[in-house]
Amino acid sequence: MNAILIGVAAAFAATVALTLLILPILRRLKAGQYILGYVKEHKNKGGTPTMGGLAFIAAIIIVSLCVCGLFTGEVNLTLAITAGFTVVGFLDDFLKIYRKENEGLKPYQKIFFQLAIAAVAAVYCYINGLTKIKIPFAGGLEADIKWGIIPLVIFIFIATVNCVNLTDGLDGLAGGTSCAYLLFLGIMLYLQGVSYSPVCFIAVGAIAAFLIFNTNRASIFMGDTGSLALGGLIACLSVFSGNALYIPVLGIMFVISGISVIVQVIYYKRTRRRVFLMAPIHHHFQMKGFSECKISYAYFILTAFVGIISLIFV
Repeated sequence: MNAILIGVAAAFAATVALTLLILPILRRLKAGQYILGYVKEHKNKGGTPTMGGLAFIAAIIIVSLCVCGLFTGEVNLTLAITAGFTVVGFLDDFLKIYRKENEGLKPYQKIFFQLAIAAVAAVYCYINGLTKIKIPFAGGLEADIKWGIIPLVIFIFIATVNCVNLTDGLDGLAGGTSCAYLLFLGIMLYLQGVSYSPVCFIAVGAIAAFLIFNTNRASIFMGDTGSLALGGLIACLSVFSGNALYIPVLGIMFVISGISVIVQVIYYKRTRRRVFLMAPIHHHFQMKGFSECKISYAYFILTAFVGIISLIFV
């Protein structure tokens, strides 16, 4: 427990230090976020430095290696995959800044990189016998899906990474929601006796520190650099521990973000009308007059609520 507390404190301090270090550099390089014109509430955010995810992801990786040690299979792969998604997000953010527009990597390029990384995780699970998945709210009941773990893991990674990315639309929204998710996942893994549960708490410490700079009004955005990495981290920790089916439970707000976009696109293509004023749904609430702070707080509280419910049945 002492090691966990030290890890959390170290990750918090490291993130603060790294954010303070890169913030003036990003400003000097004019690495600002390009803001879509039709999001009128965000017009005054144009030019806010992005790619802040570099700070807390670096802190998570460094502190996790120090606390959990090297040569621990699941930990090493989790951090490697998180770093991989960080690189993909960084390329996306860099191209947006370089081109001075809101389009970075092409959709097919993003999917290709995501599939490649997800395939590595899926094959690792199959080869190492991580094919059992826990059934939520079933008192520890597990199901061994054998080779079926490969397509399931690939789907989970693609869905999780993109849903977390879609949730990154308001100050502190993706960070706060991810913080709540990882906190309760960490408690769950600790109760299950999973050795790498400290990684969850270390991530909570790092994200909490970043939120100091990212809550409304944000002085820095995590960018796709951070959101894609968070999605990869969440997917790894949940899948490798056998808790893959808890992702749509603890990550209910991520799921809602993804579903709202799918529903909006399908309905609009068929009827030329919209279900929501704007998708993802957090923008709908924003256009209804709710402040960014209230929306971010609601996402955090709802995630924490389902987290408490989930712990009751662990």
